[in-house]
Amino acid sequence: MTGERPATENRAASLLGGESFDLHAAIGGWRGFVESSLPGIVFVVAYLVWGGFRAPVLAAAAVMVLLVIVRLIQRTPITQALAGAAGVAIGAIWAWRSGDAAGYFEPGMWINAAYLAGILVSMVAGWPVVGIVMGLIHGEGTSWRQRAGERRRYQLASGVLAAMFALRLAVQLPLLLAGQLAVLGTVKLAMGVPLFALTLWGVWLLSRDAGPAREPRDPPPTTR
Repeated sequence: MTGERPATENRAASLLGGESFDLHAAIGGWRGFVESSLPGIVFVVAYLVWGGFRAPVLAAAAVMVLLVIVRLIQRTPITQALAGAAGVAIGAIWAWRSGDAAGYFEPGMWINAAYLAGILVSMVAGWPVVGIVMGLIHGEGTSWRQRAGERRRYQLASGVLAAMFALRLAVQLPLLLAGQLAVLGTVKLAMGVPLFALTLWGVWLLSRDAGPAREPRDPPPTTR
């Protein structure tokens, strides 16, 4: 994956810069959706059947490896599958080292917290992350900061993105602390790709009319 951006980042950038929003593309297509969801489903099922941490972790990792191998055999792009494999691998290693199935979910909590903190800092600093991304997509750099209306829209859009990460933590962290791993795994699936796609749609709605070409202009002076 050297020289490439994560699949989700590439997908988000292309969606936010489009004239219309493609929900199918937002979830990575049906195959992408299955690839991102299946390891988590297998983890929950294995945990319910065998308990412990070895069987669920090994099952989830095996499924992820299988998905990558299938893409390699079919000679289809593997960037998205590798991104998912990296997430599963980190969770699996974390759980294995801690000897607790709960460790499988802990890296995700830290990642969500880091994203939330980063977005909030960008908003407080007056450099909302959505504005930075949209400036790069449209090739206008940071000129959007000179337009109050555009800046407000990007602040609001960044707030929507931050709310997604905050909601994940607010719902999932108590389940992790309570040891409700089967419930947590199910909730995590619902708050993964589907919630991300819905949030991206909200960000797109707020950002699509924020460009300078669509900024309200003063009416031309009238001649007498």
